Amino acid sequence: MPSSDATSSTPVADGRFDAIIIGTGQAGPALAGRLHETGMRVAIIERHLVGGTCVNTGCKPTKTLVASAYAAHTARRGAEYGFSSGPITVDMGVVAARARKVILDSRSSNEHWLGGMAGVELIRGHARFDGPDAVVVDGVRLTAPRIFINVGGRAAVPDMPGLAEVPYLTNSSMVALETLPRHLVVVGGSYIGLEFAQMYRRFGAQVSILERSDRLISREDPDVSEAVRAILEAEGIAVHTGVSDMTFARHADGISVAAGTAEVIGSHLLIAIGRRPNTDDLGLDKAGIKTDERGYITVDDQLQTSVPGVWALGDCNGRGAFTHTAYNDFEIVAANLLDGEERRVSQRVPGYALYIDPPLGRAGMSETEAARSGRPLLVSKRPMTQVGRAVEKGETQGFMKVVADAGTRRILGAAILGTGGDEAIHGILDTMSADRPLDDLRWAVPIHPTVSELIPTLLVDLAPATD
Repeated sequence: MPSSDATSSTPVADGRFDAIIIGTGQAGPALAGRLHETGMRVAIIERHLVGGTCVNTGCKPTKTLVASAYAAHTARRGAEYGFSSGPITVDMGVVAARARKVILDSRSSNEHWLGGMAGVELIRGHARFDGPDAVVVDGVRLTAPRIFINVGGRAAVPDMPGLAEVPYLTNSSMVALETLPRHLVVVGGSYIGLEFAQMYRRFGAQVSILERSDRLISREDPDVSEAVRAILEAEGIAVHTGVSDMTFARHADGISVAAGTAEVIGSHLLIAIGRRPNTDDLGLDKAGIKTDERGYITVDDQLQTSVPGVWALGDCNGRGAFTHTAYNDFEIVAANLLDGEERRVSQRVPGYALYIDPPLGRAGMSETEAARSGRPLLVSKRPMTQVGRAVEKGETQGFMKVVADAGTRRILGAAILGTGGDEAIHGILDTMSADRPLDDLRWAVPIHPTVSELIPTLLVDLAPATD
């Protein structure tokens, strides 16, 4: 299996390409493939690991770990399903090895794919701009009339008192952990932090979550936040919200986190309070490429930067923070450049999932966001205890909710917090993407027994929102 530092072919002698792609995340290799099919000579540059965040430190390994944690949790519930397997212990070495294999297989597949395209040069090194149409990689200057930036992001680590003096983990180092923490302290009560918190609790660690806001995942509706908190606390996770002015220090038992008069002492510390783009060392100023105050590259609705001939795709442009939005960035750019289309970022309906168990599937606006728009709303909500599939599986936590525009009868948003919610949300997401009235989905005939079969019923129950 090729290693992550396998050598690549040497850049062509004159350094001139038809296109340069900086970064091999979700958008980069796919775009290289499309450009290669047109006969272009393409340089794709990677300074670290092929595959980007998703393959190496994000979706692939974390969802593999989530699956292991789910299996352990289900085994502990064996008596509820009519079987017994005795005390459940988790071998973290095996768990980590399973995640590592998924990473290496995916990375190797990407490397093999790129290596099989004769017109594509995979160049390993750090690219920095040397003008609007040129980059320098390890002293070699490359030029192209089209440059695509796909450099992704990394964990944001704040300047908090004492943090630099204690050992801490981020999502990148957390996925490589081969030992079980005695007590994992998670700073950050949003998507990344919650997924790690629940999986490590299920692996057997004591877990505490410290969140500065007054509730978890504060971008979601309060009822979603409350339900997620209840799910985590029911599994023995200590959740502390409204925690501010945290101070970190070494302790005989690991790390101490002080917040006011309270103190939490853990063996391991995970910092999960957000992401930042990998744009600070690209020499963007030499090309005249503008960024916003947080470092995200400014792009228009077709992902073009402030410099003609330069595009920014994926997490570095601030227009989405997910693998699927990065891939859609590729689709938009390829459609506009190669297929004569007029695709725009504003055409996509936001959708994402939180992969705790049960998962949260989201599409479009939250109810809170929809209410701020001032339009007349229709709302419907149903607990998962009334969903046959959830009852049959013995997984009845959560609820389903839909918000619609009373005038246009278009769905504005939905949340499915429950078993299969990450899959069932797509019926709603697809209806919104097609800009069809909710009545079209109302008369669909879903398969029984599924979570999705309750969506038409949910739409039937839509009623005017109350304050």
